[in-house]
Amino acid sequence: MTDPVLRPGSTVGIVGGGQLGRMSAVAAARLGFHAHILTPQADCPAAEVAHSLTVGAYDDDEALRRFADCVDVITFEFENVSAAGLKTLESLKPVRPSGSILAVSQDRIAEKSRLDAMGVAIAPWRSVASPADLAMALEALDYRCILKTTRFGYDGKGQFRVSAREDAAALEADLPYPMVAEGIVDFEREVSVMIARGVHGDVQCFDVTENRHRDGILDISLAPAHIMPELADHARQLAVSIAEGLDMVGLMGVEMFVAADGRLLVNEIAPRPHNSGHWTMNACLVDQFEMHIRAVVGLPLLPPIRHSDAVMKNLIGPQDMALCDTILKTPGQALHLYGKADARPGRKMGHVNMIFPKGALPGPFGLADALGVLAPASLSSK
Repeated sequence: MTDPVLRPGSTVGIVGGGQLGRMSAVAAARLGFHAHILTPQADCPAAEVAHSLTVGAYDDDEALRRFADCVDVITFEFENVSAAGLKTLESLKPVRPSGSILAVSQDRIAEKSRLDAMGVAIAPWRSVASPADLAMALEALDYRCILKTTRFGYDGKGQFRVSAREDAAALEADLPYPMVAEGIVDFEREVSVMIARGVHGDVQCFDVTENRHRDGILDISLAPAHIMPELADHARQLAVSIAEGLDMVGLMGVEMFVAADGRLLVNEIAPRPHNSGHWTMNACLVDQFEMHIRAVVGLPLLPPIRHSDAVMKNLIGPQDMALCDTILKTPGQALHLYGKADARPGRKMGHVNMIFPKGALPGPFGLADALGVLAPASLSSK
């Protein structure tokens, strides 16, 4: 049996060349590993920092085999890759997390069905494969739901909100079936947990993070989340139970709602580094990207101790990129840019981490003062 533990000098294959692959490649290099990227685009963000590159489609059998020949273990940086391609890679080299976990996370029906089967509390939902299914789902959810495509939806894309019967009448006739209808949850806040699980079943959780969105895209993350310690413990326990139930090896983000009645409802899982974990890059000695690489190559998972409070602010489109000069000369702010040339509206170009002494992070009503120039008006919505 192949030793699951790799040594420095080995090569980690990363499927995907976006910003998560870029930051994972940097973490791998710090630990003495080479990062080899599989990407359809030679000028991707990860190409600037990776050791080597295979350019090819995620379902191109010849490119997949060339890629596998160059690496010792394989991981991926986002879910929208070919499940069939990952299955091919699994026949050639270890893939962590496994393709079976990718198959769950990249299909909302499979994801919700699996969470239901594990006994995890989630929002009410219905599978919608046709107009007839849609009519029954809307009735069951009292015309208060969000319709989502089952695949390839992120940052608010592929979503349709229904808040009343009139909204249902205005829905497009040619909706992209199949879909899921998720009941709208009256929630107090959104939180997430980054959990790592190693090749021997050891687990580590980062502190629970509070997340606020704007136009369907994550805007800011706060660490620690402004919740009671008992609820934070419960959130971490939920993340551990999901990771163990999936027999996951690697890193996973678990997004949750804190419902108005105090319950935790799991929203989504993401078996990879996650936007809501970017604060760890400046507030923890071992950040989420290093923890991901450690899990994938079989190194010990060190406790992810948070040494500072932190706020992460995404830099989205040209408006936020105009803040970079100010960020660069402001103490306590760490700029991370992704190497993307075209700052289109709605495109994540980078992020800034702001750190504070531990225990000094302002509460939910003091953020505008704490963040100063970083668009405080955008921080007032959940």
